[in-house]
Amino acid sequence: MYRLALIVLALLASGCERDAAEPEASVPMTPEAPAPNQRADVASQPSAVNEPTALSEPTARRPLFGDLHVHTYYSFDAFLFGTRTTPDDAYEYARGEAIEHPAGFSVQLRTPLDFYAVTDHAMFLGNLPAWSEGKGSTAAHPIAKAFSNAETLAERREAFLNMRPFLQSGEDNELLDLSTVRSAWENIQSAAERHNDPGSFSTFVAYEYTSGPDQQNLHRNVIFQGAQAPEVPFSRLDSMNPEDLWVWMDDLRDRGIEALAIPHNSNGSNGQMFALQDWSGKALDAAYAEVRLRNEPLVEITQIKGTSDTHPLLSPEDGWADFEITPYRVASWQPSEVSGSYVRQALLNGIAMEAAGGFNPFQFGLVGASDTHTGAAPVEEDKYFGKVGLLDATPQLRGSVPLDQPDADGNSYNKVYYDLWSASGIAGVWAEENTRASIYAALRRKEAFATSGPRIVVRLFARFNLADASGEDPQGAERGYANGVPMGGDLLPGDGSPRFAASARRDPDSAPLQRLQIIKGWLEEDEARERVYDIACSDGLTPDPETWRCPDNGASVDLGSCAISPSVGSGQLSTTWEDPDFDPLQPAFYYIRVLENPTCRWSTWDALREGVSPRSDLPKTIQERAWSSPIQYRPIGGGS
Repeated sequence: MYRLALIVLALLASGCERDAAEPEASVPMTPEAPAPNQRADVASQPSAVNEPTALSEPTARRPLFGDLHVHTYYSFDAFLFGTRTTPDDAYEYARGEAIEHPAGFSVQLRTPLDFYAVTDHAMFLGNLPAWSEGKGSTAAHPIAKAFSNAETLAERREAFLNMRPFLQSGEDNELLDLSTVRSAWENIQSAAERHNDPGSFSTFVAYEYTSGPDQQNLHRNVIFQGAQAPEVPFSRLDSMNPEDLWVWMDDLRDRGIEALAIPHNSNGSNGQMFALQDWSGKALDAAYAEVRLRNEPLVEITQIKGTSDTHPLLSPEDGWADFEITPYRVASWQPSEVSGSYVRQALLNGIAMEAAGGFNPFQFGLVGASDTHTGAAPVEEDKYFGKVGLLDATPQLRGSVPLDQPDADGNSYNKVYYDLWSASGIAGVWAEENTRASIYAALRRKEAFATSGPRIVVRLFARFNLADASGEDPQGAERGYANGVPMGGDLLPGDGSPRFAASARRDPDSAPLQRLQIIKGWLEEDEARERVYDIACSDGLTPDPETWRCPDNGASVDLGSCAISPSVGSGQLSTTWEDPDFDPLQPAFYYIRVLENPTCRWSTWDALREGVSPRSDLPKTIQERAWSSPIQYRPIGGGS
């Protein structure tokens, strides 16, 4: 079954050029019942004393959480993995209902989401489910016909391998049934309309564009503003060049159909997602930057297939850079080139290009998503059920617990890369109301943030001589909007050093917060630099004025029960911070990263429930986190 996933995903990611010991804690979380109520009990333990009052959100804008990257059985790979979940099922799951996993068990979110988008693959959209029932204009084709009798994973794998010649772009594709594509696309739009409930729950018409030459991931999710959408979505069968997708989107915009694209899994792009050359190999220029920013204002920084904030090789001074790194190209054992694959480096390259040439193609905001292929986002560590349907539905299949017997090569664990995957992530926005229009506007202005799964709320304002606008009092955020720049905005020069009002609030169903950080990137004498500042610490602690590091708050995890320390950490961290190293001539960006206390990783939860020791070569604990979109400082004249 592992080989099915590897081959199917590799073909999707490629252009088919190739074949493819902690101290004991005292809050129990028992392996027999790691259920929602139990985790909520842990999270409800008292936080640190003398912490601020609850974060206030003026009625103007409030935090909303959702997932803009979800696959159902209309995606050819999800269908191959055994998924039979419909878009209707996916939206019901997002609203808090239980649905059936492809392996037959029930899955349900602890807390419903505010918005959701089904983003099935445009390529051969709906064709495989139709062929399996003998339907569609190409159902009699020998390759399509094989799917009508394919009932097992192995049989579906064999049938799919014969599709390889038809996964390339080109005008003639005798296997593709466009009438089925249109029908599936209409059904996806209809489901979004049925479940859209303004003021309560928002859905988006959306799909995924899946370019991936030589298994270098260049995928994008295309999110439409409203109900208007094209007759069929633009796919890799139209062009493998993402720049052609932008041209198509611009043409739609001219026709009154507004949409944005969100790149994902840059970590698996082999350096191509944020390359410094365009598709033809030419150096990036202002025209390229204008088109890309118009169509791609955001990037997905975290999801199941890894986190793309930064890498230890790129940020060796960042002690938290090694977080849920998946080092391979998507659906491959081939290493992914680090340079050009991570968000922070792209932000740095962007301000360097702006200083040198007056343009910045990488001035994007940040969101998270799951990329689930079961219709159900598996974003809770203690309830993680995998991404690829029948292929990773059990702890043994996803490699977190030992096999009953070693395999033919002597491996004690299933040899898969699923063990590197994450129970991540979620998109957050600051929006006036829970409607498509309001959420889309927040995405467009980049007042958006990402989390690795928990519903952590983050907020960031900046201004020169900014009074406290952290949101600790009812007027705080209002002052931030009136007198400052929120996350995603541009900060223009002023007197003195900029001040940042930053705040974060914990998810009551997750662990308390440990530290609030600002990550700064800047250009100094034409050299890109970065630094991580701890700006607020839990438990009444304060950052060291020299190192800008919080002292250890003593939070721990009992690996025998996954219990976390009681009464350690904070429910909220808020502060107003002034950049001590500010130079008004240096272009810079600033974004928040907030870290929870350590908790058990999903693989540790799997081992605990199975009564075995966690794998020694996997992280046993993680620090869940959230990231704000950056605020960009742009000096007059472009900087150094």
